[in-house]
Amino acid sequence: MAKKKQETLLQPPYVFDVPWENLLDHEPFIKAFLSDILVEYILRQRWYGGKSSKLKYIELHQYFRIQQNEEVYYGLLLEINFEEAFYQHYFLPIAFVSDESFAKEDRILPLTMKGQEGFIIDAINLEAFRKLVFERIMTSVPNDKTAVRYHKSALFNETEYKSSRFMGLEQSNTSIIINDNSVIKFFRRIYADKNPDFEMSQFLSEKKGFKNTPAYLGSISFIDKDKDNITIALLQELVPNQGDAWEFMLKEVNKVFANLEYKKIEVSKLPKTEMFQRLQIKDVPPEIIDWAGLSIFLRLQVMARRTAEMHIALGSEFEDTSFTPAHFNSDYEVWLKNRLLYQFQNRINSVENNLHKLEGRAAVLVKEFLERKNEIRRRFVNFDWTKLKGERIRVHGDYHLGQILVNQDDFYLLDFEGEPESTIRDRKVKHPPLKDVAGIFRSFHYAIYATIFNNGDKYPYSQEDLFKAGETLYRFFIGVFLETYVTLIQENNLNIGYHQERIFILKYTMLEKAVYELGYEMNSRPRWAVIPLEGILGIINETK
Repeated sequence: MAKKKQETLLQPPYVFDVPWENLLDHEPFIKAFLSDILVEYILRQRWYGGKSSKLKYIELHQYFRIQQNEEVYYGLLLEINFEEAFYQHYFLPIAFVSDESFAKEDRILPLTMKGQEGFIIDAINLEAFRKLVFERIMTSVPNDKTAVRYHKSALFNETEYKSSRFMGLEQSNTSIIINDNSVIKFFRRIYADKNPDFEMSQFLSEKKGFKNTPAYLGSISFIDKDKDNITIALLQELVPNQGDAWEFMLKEVNKVFANLEYKKIEVSKLPKTEMFQRLQIKDVPPEIIDWAGLSIFLRLQVMARRTAEMHIALGSEFEDTSFTPAHFNSDYEVWLKNRLLYQFQNRINSVENNLHKLEGRAAVLVKEFLERKNEIRRRFVNFDWTKLKGERIRVHGDYHLGQILVNQDDFYLLDFEGEPESTIRDRKVKHPPLKDVAGIFRSFHYAIYATIFNNGDKYPYSQEDLFKAGETLYRFFIGVFLETYVTLIQENNLNIGYHQERIFILKYTMLEKAVYELGYEMNSRPRWAVIPLEGILGIINETK
């Protein structure tokens, strides 16, 4: 039966003769709350991911209490329905406050209950709520069978709540720093399944003892009316850091490009290397070391080791079937081809609709891209699983420099939620681990081109020469990373296939990633479309 939009029966001021503890069972309140008031609030939130679609109406899918003794808050599971005939679910905890000076920017609804005036707000703004949630995790018991389940890891050793503060601006979730040593991440967009970030964090940290990810400390989940286990929040260690690897790489690459002038380097005379040629540092030509410096290559080796160690941990499970390695098969082949062909056609449409926004090299490259679209499409279907002998495992799924923290000379890997466009089921599909490696290689490519775009006028070289220098640097970055990564993987008997298989998978997954990136750039910042276009055509033009 078709659902109808909620109609507002009341107008402000909203007055209800029911106590806070019974408010969510009061039909007039629900109708007022789910009307334009909540719609307007949701549309303003950074974590709301439906801004590109037209919101039709909001329903209260389910609610539950988050409480301790007499202190009560509500967790709302909101179903947001769109004009385009699909829906998304979001988590919104709410609190009632009566202080007129509090949370002026974050009020959802003014109301009076039993004669007391106040406001409903997002409860995460309230320190009392954050304290309660932390204490419920701290005092949780094993094998909790209630609907709202608090879980504490053996690594959790706090004995009291001291303080909390917002971590900073985020797009899709809300993170709170607690006691200056842990972070609780509230998931805003929720799914009828365990969140992959929770699953991967708990598995790597608690079960496998992988040290280079924030330690899993606890979580909150809710068993809904359909018996689905929904992850609400994840508590992890706060890793001391100097920022993420994206910012680190931008600074390093900027120094490398500045050295072109300082070292009086002729770009045309820089030594070259083949794409995917594995390189120990002693194999990198002295001219490249002199230009780029030794330090950046040493840091890339550390990053490669941490990436390999993550995959070794993920590939070492033989009991939990959601993490046991799998081989390639026809089901995976069909799933992958269908997914990529759909995505590729979506990107073609996006490119054709935005051609007028491109100029210069991007316009030249996009013309070639469209002329060769059938060739690129064939690359995606040229996949015969019977020829691939490596293993598939759970992978990070959205691995790039922004998902890596820099801690002195080391790196920590985080944010395992997976690719934002993918369904929750698709995010848990097992892939060749080289899919993550392809993601980090594409991220290197982005860092190099972002440096040229952001600082190109500071270097006395033509953009064409800067692009050439960047492509040379990119290949040496890949070579040094790949040598360290593959060596450690093979030493630990994780099967990533023979040499030609590895090259095929890297090209395939880098092409997939570049096509994925192209859609974003065409819609958001067409000037940067040159980066994925260079990546796509660079792979297509490589000898098979």
